Amino acid sequence: MSTSGRMSNAKNLFGLGISLYFWGLMDLTTTVLSGSARPLTEGQEDNLSDKLHQRMKRSWVWNQFFVLEEYTGTDPLYVGKLHSDMDRGDGSIKYILSGEGAGIVFTIDDTTGDIHAIQRLDREERSQYTLRAQALDRRTGRPMEPESEFIIKIQDINDNEPKFLDGPYVASVPEMSPVGTSVIQVTATDADDPTYGNSARVVYSILQGQPYFSVDSRTGLIRTALMNMDREAKEYYEVIIQAKDMGGQLGGLAGTTTVNITLSDVNDNPPRFPQKHYQMSVLESAPVSSTVGRVVAKDLDEGINAEMKYSLVDGDGLDVFDINTDPNYQVGIITVRKPLSFESKKSYTLKVEGANPHLEMRFLNLGPFRDTTTVHISVEDVDEPPVFEPSIYFVEVPEDVEIGTTIQIISAKDPDVTNNSIRYSIDRSSDPGRFFYVDITSGALMTARPLDREDISWHNITVLAMELNNPSQVGSVSVTVKVLDVNDNAPEFARFYEAFVCENAKAGQV
Repeated sequence: MSTSGRMSNAKNLFGLGISLYFWGLMDLTTTVLSGSARPLTEGQEDNLSDKLHQRMKRSWVWNQFFVLEEYTGTDPLYVGKLHSDMDRGDGSIKYILSGEGAGIVFTIDDTTGDIHAIQRLDREERSQYTLRAQALDRRTGRPMEPESEFIIKIQDINDNEPKFLDGPYVASVPEMSPVGTSVIQVTATDADDPTYGNSARVVYSILQGQPYFSVDSRTGLIRTALMNMDREAKEYYEVIIQAKDMGGQLGGLAGTTTVNITLSDVNDNPPRFPQKHYQMSVLESAPVSSTVGRVVAKDLDEGINAEMKYSLVDGDGLDVFDINTDPNYQVGIITVRKPLSFESKKSYTLKVEGANPHLEMRFLNLGPFRDTTTVHISVEDVDEPPVFEPSIYFVEVPEDVEIGTTIQIISAKDPDVTNNSIRYSIDRSSDPGRFFYVDITSGALMTARPLDREDISWHNITVLAMELNNPSQVGSVSVTVKVLDVNDNAPEFARFYEAFVCENAKAGQV
């Protein structure tokens, strides 16, 4: 029904059925049931006035008036009629209206008692007005009835659509949640009168977001509606919810809101190595703890659900290499654990495992949440300097040894596979007196000058070994020479002695 139609019906209703009557004192007025009226004499009027001041046997009897809001007609809106049983219809009664909105919102015809609304009314701004009515003798201005209050209530029409005051909404729900899992509750507010009709009875429906989500038509609770929603396939959803008043019936007003829903991650994806074989190489000269290479197991989850723990589970290099987990990038870093030697072992094989440390029991059937890969590590040869065997020499030689005598054979070899020829020499900074020399090819260490224990009893010299084909590769060894004593010095007095003796000294006297 249109607004104008409702207005017309209300006008007829009020005009025909609801009138406000003044009931005076029964012993001074006409009989109510008869509906007749007799004029009062001057004495009766005075007596009525006295009676009104003494007591009121019966006050005004009134009903509430109702008027529809948002009237859009050009004529004043008829509200109702005030009427006193003492009104004989000759205009002798004057009706007075006072109180809330009197003369501004509502007017009264002081002769007929007809009340009209002269302003457009909005129930959402004000739902009722309290007014006072008075019937006066038009000639004397004296009250014909006691003053009484009555209420004009503004009757609601459906002129406000539901509104989501808290929208748009943001919510999240774990991926893979069971159907019917609660996500968020949205609430629409309708400013119309919830106690009158269906104007404020809101029904919720989903306009966008199916088949993933559903909404409870009565409560506005959004739930998951599809099984196995996978964050890795689709993470964000824009859901549009409609709230429609009039219980959702045709002609009701509607409002919408947006709910941005994010699927939060759960550990439903096991880690997997994209490569089943890795090939790495490392120099044999690599120091302990140096990095050989990196492996990574991919996990489609995020955050704590994608954390990884790497370990070496098999292979012939478990005691030579180690693996650590980089917590920032979730990669496994293989490092050197012991010194390497190309000449001893040229390659190693490792079996590496990557596993999730944080598991969810309900997804174990999607596992195992671990994977392995094979890593082949080649040790690369490095041109190393000659190595002496042994690594230190100690020689004892008598001081009277002849010049050119071989006192020790110094031996070095190239550790590389090429086994280059070696050339020997003495670091002259360790033998400034040039007491020794070494044969360049054989490594024979010989005396070059006489040795004197009483002069120098210990010699610490450094012998160098250089690769013939690569002079930059030089090894060294320390040779300690102890000079042994021989009886090659006659006794000597430490000083000159001078003595005096008396000429008469006896034999044996010191």
